Amino acid sequence: MKFLVDAQLPRRLCIWLRQQGYDAVHTLDLDSGNRTPDAEIIHIADQDGRIVVTKDADFVQSFLLRNTPHRLLLIASGNVGNAELERLLAVALPAIVDAFERACYVELSKNSLIIHE
Repeated sequence: MKFLVDAQLPRRLCIWLRQQGYDAVHTLDLDSGNRTPDAEIIHIADQDGRIVVTKDADFVQSFLLRNTPHRLLLIASGNVGNAELERLLAVALPAIVDAFERACYVELSKNSLIIHE
């Protein structure tokens, strides 16, 4: 499974995903860094078969209106520290991986994992 972590999320999350054995890049790793336009992030993710990991509702609108990005993980946890974000993901990661076997849009909140099918 491959991820592209958006600018609103820390690079530390990308590093953590790599430590879990996943292919992950952060927008800081792209040519334009955190200034990479959403359209380019979507293009790169779709071309490389990556799941966009974001807090940005603009990606949700794009997914709902144009089905791009093809796969989206929305982090809807509100403002949480990096350690809490990692804890939330560590608990939910097996279910997230399973969800993307059948769904293209998954939402993680502080208390639940919503699989949009």
